[in-house]
Amino acid sequence: MQSKLSKTNFPKIVCLSFLILFLVLAGCSSKQTNQEYKYTSQVYQTSYAGDNLKLINTNNLKTTDKEIKKVTLELLPNKEFQKYYGFGASFTESSAWNLAAIPVNLRKEVLTKMFSPTEGAGFSLTRTHINSSDYSNTHYTYIEEGDEDLSTFSLNEDLKGFSGDENKQVNNIELVDATYDLIPMILEASKIPGADFKIIASPWSPPSWMKSGETSTMTNGSLLPKYYPVWAKYLSKYVSAYKEKGINIWAITPQNEPLHYHDARWDSNGFTPEQGRDFLKDHLGPQLVKDGLLNTDDLNAGLKVLIYDHNKSVMNDYVNPTYSDPEAAKYAWGTGFHWYANSELNENNFYAEELDKLQKNWPQKAMIHTESSIDIDEKEPVNQYFRESTDYAGTFVPFETYAYDIITDLNHGTQGYVEWCSILSHKGQPNPYDNFNSAPILINPETDEVIYTPLYYLLSHFSKFIRPDAVRIDLNGNTTDGLIYTAAKNTDGSIAIVVFNNNDEETELSFKIEDETYIFTITKKAMQTIELKKKPSAK
Repeated sequence: MQSKLSKTNFPKIVCLSFLILFLVLAGCSSKQTNQEYKYTSQVYQTSYAGDNLKLINTNNLKTTDKEIKKVTLELLPNKEFQKYYGFGASFTESSAWNLAAIPVNLRKEVLTKMFSPTEGAGFSLTRTHINSSDYSNTHYTYIEEGDEDLSTFSLNEDLKGFSGDENKQVNNIELVDATYDLIPMILEASKIPGADFKIIASPWSPPSWMKSGETSTMTNGSLLPKYYPVWAKYLSKYVSAYKEKGINIWAITPQNEPLHYHDARWDSNGFTPEQGRDFLKDHLGPQLVKDGLLNTDDLNAGLKVLIYDHNKSVMNDYVNPTYSDPEAAKYAWGTGFHWYANSELNENNFYAEELDKLQKNWPQKAMIHTESSIDIDEKEPVNQYFRESTDYAGTFVPFETYAYDIITDLNHGTQGYVEWCSILSHKGQPNPYDNFNSAPILINPETDEVIYTPLYYLLSHFSKFIRPDAVRIDLNGNTTDGLIYTAAKNTDGSIAIVVFNNNDEETELSFKIEDETYIFTITKKAMQTIELKKKPSAK
């Protein structure tokens, strides 16, 4: 049968047919792409080049044509490990003093940047000091000298505000709100919309009259055994008194840095491993139970006791006497530890073996990193994080050291990470000891300038995206020099992958999850959090 199509019309019809077919296939392809991937993705980056938790791309699912290093990792969301309690930094009197120096609206902005999970870092695990610490304006306790009955116990020191004559560092600096103090700071932080944080409380030193061997007020020396019962009641009373002020203390450590009591320059007190065991077993534990604060049948139900609270390098030697004694161990919820000395961390693989040993020997006990800090470089408070810095602990690159320390801790069972002071001045002040640290947030109390240091953004990569009750999930891949990573699954099903690329070249990352592959590129010397959220239609 002869076709009725003319030679003139045939090419037009063929072209039109191909066009229709292309549009149909393109539509199918687009529809298929929308349905193909179960997760949407967003990537946030902080880099040595100046990105600060910057949203750099979304849904990047195409491999690059560049000749760069490529790394493939397998994500296993159903293979779960430890639960997380949070990430954050600490409430100190020095932090409160710096907030008292700036306008109230700016103060609220800083607290929002700290505690709002949507507008800020969403800090969810914090710490504070019982009595004065190395970041208080002066030495203080909550009772009068010789008061063994604790009849004079008062939290006034955490409430009374600042006079301006506490020490030379605060002299002649005008405060906007001199009534502000540690307790008002915690209460105001708790009222930030969305704020959800836990507090660990630690004593630096008992009152001097309870101790022997001090070198100066509340510095060095040890608690006299005859005062163990009084000190146990004191610590229990502190927890109850804070609760009366509307502040729930989530956990307590019996002593900050119990091994640092011979040459400390600030408030300190010594407990040997055996003394720490006996104090907990015979005094603090029973007192907390008697006062209805601790439940030995369920250590998760009430106040938690974190023993040790010092350097992780020797933590197993310290905790063994307590954990191997059932009558002492029944009061101990877990271990708190610090990262000092910074310069030794890298050469010792950030003490991953110590973490593994602790977890293997005492699998029912929690592990929380309770303190880290670095000395401040007043001239370069931002850039110092990206170059070699030197302090009492040696020489190291702070951003790199923090990244490796946190991720190593998490990958080896740690359930929370807390930095020391959340806020200090641009000079690392105030305190009466000429001890000047950096902090996530620095404030110039004379100009009201607020600096969010790289540490603030680094901590945000964890606290903002790995929320309380998230669990670590398995992330497998070949070991790659200069690249470290971890992953967690939140209660809403979202997944956070934190990656640090310490190399001087960018790297392509392919994440295999179930039957899908997600591809991203991380620039050199950068940290990324890759947030995967399951689409509502995905099963």
